[in-house]
Amino acid sequence: MSITEEFVTTKRAAEILGVSESYLAKLRCLSSTGPRFTKLGKAVRYAVADLRGWAAENARRSTSDTRAA
Repeated sequence: MSITEEFVTTKRAAEILGVSESYLAKLRCLSSTGPRFTKLGKAVRYAVADLRGWAAENARRSTSDTRAA
């Protein structure tokens, strides 16, 4: 991850992904399946590239797919 990457807040990350902020918080706390994030002091930030990568990894072709496409 490069220091020049664009970092966004949890609110903006949720908007980009089309999910709720609470869903992202749950992923951070309860699993390692969510998008990568960075802690800057108490602030949580997401690199836009990581959000795109996570979304691509979780793409499916149908509801019966058990693996990423």
